[in-house]
Amino acid sequence: MSVSSLSRRKFLSIAGATGLGLGIAACATPPVPGVQQPTAIPSEPNATPTPNQAQVVAEMDSLHEQGVKDFVGNLEKNNEIFWSPQMPFTMEGDTKVFHITMKPVKWEIAPGKTVDTYSYNGIIPGPEIRVTEGDKLRFVVKNELPESSAIHWHGVHLPNKMDGVPYVTQPPIKPGETFTYEFPAKNPGSHMYHSHHNAADQVTRGLLGAFIIEPKDKSSDPAYDSDYTMVLNDYNVGLTINGKSFPATGAIVAKLGEKVRVRFMNEGLQIHPMHSHGYYMTVFAQDGFPLPAPYKADVLNIAPGQRFDVIIEANEPGVWAFHCHILTHAESPHGMFGMVTALIVSET
Repeated sequence: MSVSSLSRRKFLSIAGATGLGLGIAACATPPVPGVQQPTAIPSEPNATPTPNQAQVVAEMDSLHEQGVKDFVGNLEKNNEIFWSPQMPFTMEGDTKVFHITMKPVKWEIAPGKTVDTYSYNGIIPGPEIRVTEGDKLRFVVKNELPESSAIHWHGVHLPNKMDGVPYVTQPPIKPGETFTYEFPAKNPGSHMYHSHHNAADQVTRGLLGAFIIEPKDKSSDPAYDSDYTMVLNDYNVGLTINGKSFPATGAIVAKLGEKVRVRFMNEGLQIHPMHSHGYYMTVFAQDGFPLPAPYKADVLNIAPGQRFDVIIEANEPGVWAFHCHILTHAESPHGMFGMVTALIVSET
């Protein structure tokens, strides 16, 4: 099923919903400072709520419901662009040439919540770099930030002088300067690119992206019908997937019987155990390298810097929650927020 066909009516049909009784938890917004939140109601089992308690229950339920509506509305408009666009390139002889500009941007991570960030080419995460094993690559990097930076190609095997660590393998790229990286794409797999200068601030502020090297020979890869990348982040931009916080996140969309490849990449400062409702994930690669013995999990613990590749077999239709299982990263009395998305499986 194409993402563009995912209308509100289609979403509700897949969910088998009457009204909004969906198999997905949701919310409107995370807690707002200075605004009193609905609170859990201490009561004995089967106690009849007082009028005040009933009002709190109704308010909490309404916020959860509104979150679903906001999420569905966002999918109709933005699901295609949520999954990072690929970085364009030009050919100079036999070399693929990419241009990357590091610059400040104001980035909306959730409806009405905009933060000051740093970016690659104006978006967070930066555009996905996707090349093929054996390609010759050149990256022309311009710094329009108010501070120095550099790009480290995380997990990519390359000459030492191209590794992107200031004062170790190169001078920092100062504001207004340009630096060129050049190396062949050696090791296939799911990798990343990010700052390695004032990194705890710059990376979590937005200087991060996916770097995927496709193998020349794909026969060792498991079969799959679609390919999704989830870049996880926290701290400066908050608890986000691909630079967005629920209900502004996108959804994985599949037809019944399809196999979905998901590439998890943790660019944050915290561990994020990602959990898919209704399904096991078959974990077949870690840190860009195929595992000798793939295994199944429905919660996959992803530490900072790690990457995991999984296959999900979409064998049960419906709308399934997909979220970080540190629950303070995903849910409040206002409902779901932060690191929450969905797997939507259609029978047609």
